[in-house]
Amino acid sequence: MAQKHTKQFGVWMDSRNATIVGKNSGTDEFAVLGHAKNPGAEPNTNENTGNNHEIMLTHKFFKEILSKISDADEIHLTGTGQIQEQFIKYLAETPQYKSTKSTESTSNKMSDEKLVEFIGKQFN
Repeated sequence: MAQKHTKQFGVWMDSRNATIVGKNSGTDEFAVLGHAKNPGAEPNTNENTGNNHEIMLTHKFFKEILSKISDADEIHLTGTGQIQEQFIKYLAETPQYKSTKSTESTSNKMSDEKLVEFIGKQFN
């Protein structure tokens, strides 16, 4: 019986930037798959409009990340702030990712090479 290939990904994120790490197709080596950016909302005199715009941009940011990690079985999130918790909640509310196992940790920004090494250790 063939062993099922688990699709594992790691994401370092803060509220404005994300670096996505995963295994390249056909290999067992983790590599940087891409980056995502959230420009943030411009200041707005109407607080409600500003908040709605910020939420819309955050969801767009999350969708950009997910476009690089389709059909994930496991995701490890790391970074600064509370954005990882928001992303985990977003995953749980997205039908395609409801059964995705997610873990999180806190870490400062690191180089792409260090992130690849860090994520590799999370799944060993």
